[in-house]
Amino acid sequence: MEGYLKRLAASGAAYQAAGLVAGFLALFTLPLYTRFLTPEDFGYAETLLTLVILASILLRAGMGEAFLRHWFDDEDPARRRRLARTTTTFVLVSTTLALLAGVLLAGPLSRLVLGTRDATLMAFGVFGIWAFTNLEIAYALLRVQERRRTYLRASVANVLLTVALTVLLVVVLDEGARGYVLGNYAASAVVLVGLWTLALREHVGVPARVGGRTPLGPLLRFGAPTIAADAAVFLLNVIDRTYLLRAESPAAAGRYSVAVKLATVVIVLVRGFQLAWPPLAYSIADDAQAARLYARVTTAYLLITGCLVAGFTLLGRWVVRLLAAPDFYPAHEALPWLALGWALYGLYLVLVSIAGRAKRTLPAAITGLVVNVGVLVWLVPPLGIEGAAIALCTSYVAMLAVLWLLTRRVFAVRFEWARIAALILVAGGIAVAGNVLLPTSGAGGFLSRLAVFLVIPLVLLAVRAVRPEEVRWLLGAARGLRARGGGASA
Repeated sequence: MEGYLKRLAASGAAYQAAGLVAGFLALFTLPLYTRFLTPEDFGYAETLLTLVILASILLRAGMGEAFLRHWFDDEDPARRRRLARTTTTFVLVSTTLALLAGVLLAGPLSRLVLGTRDATLMAFGVFGIWAFTNLEIAYALLRVQERRRTYLRASVANVLLTVALTVLLVVVLDEGARGYVLGNYAASAVVLVGLWTLALREHVGVPARVGGRTPLGPLLRFGAPTIAADAAVFLLNVIDRTYLLRAESPAAAGRYSVAVKLATVVIVLVRGFQLAWPPLAYSIADDAQAARLYARVTTAYLLITGCLVAGFTLLGRWVVRLLAAPDFYPAHEALPWLALGWALYGLYLVLVSIAGRAKRTLPAAITGLVVNVGVLVWLVPPLGIEGAAIALCTSYVAMLAVLWLLTRRVFAVRFEWARIAALILVAGGIAVAGNVLLPTSGAGGFLSRLAVFLVIPLVLLAVRAVRPEEVRWLLGAARGLRARGGGASA
């Protein structure tokens, strides 16, 4: 069990390293962007960036998840290589066709999606679909091979080049929303070509046929049913900004997007977990051992993210004041809820892996989408961006409830409910009480809230929601990762 946890920590550290760099640079550059982009510009650009990811999910046709699941079914190198080539070729063809069609129809698409006609901005977004989707498949190839060092180098290079290009286009050349979108995806295209030509040559290309057949059929049969679920999950991140942009204002969508950016610490953790968890979860052959690991990982994940969400609840106002221009200060209203929403998304990934282990696709995401739309319509008019963030959290809670009820029938996991309940009561109760009772401005408000936040881990230890031996193991694992340079492999 400890070996699996160390493996998850090593992979997560490698995958999070780029995210940490990206998060740090995002926070460093956010004051620049929020001074050179109006809330309206930021709203248009961020809405388009989220739509890029949604389109990517549709064009992948579930091939990414199917590839991860089938890779571990067969250890033969030739068949694995054929599997990889089939996946990359399918995605390359589908995204290239979409790129050509999208550029030709960029003007009408812009009017339809953003409510304004800007063919150039939309064309840059369509190019982003191509670059982002193919790079995600390239990263998946590195992950299943656990080539952490190569992944780290590529992803950090992508982050640094993205920031350099975006600052050049937005700050120096004053290209506004267009520069912001183009800067994000031109770098991805450069890194993608580098991976194709240097690191993944054997796994990219037209797949060889064996007996007149390729793995495309099995991949699509597994992946196609996941499209609706994956799209529905990500629609939760699209609908909120799109609804705010059209029903409230582009400025409201921009402030909401800044709140998402400021939830970086939780987002980085969830992204690293999202990348490291599926290969580990699917690689464990013994069901009983897998069930125990799933329960342990769930508790550990909730303890870490619960403390982070409590921190944003107590200190979110100061985070916004420090890192965003004054026009974006109302973003603090949505920040704690968005941090909670991202934390719930990571928990959703655990339950999805349980369903994937049984090779089942379950309809929980549709429930979440319906709940999200209903709560958006109900809460956005009176609460604005805070209502949109609450709607996101409500939808994830509904999805988790449905998915847990369904997965326990196909793969039973005995979650540590007592420790989870203690965490919710302690971290949630202290954070909410502090947010209601303590001052909301000034040095006294900041220091008193910081002191309350620091008390939370101590209370969790006192009620044994966190155990002393777990803290010692975590510190030891962290020292081991530093000593091995993050546990990266070539």
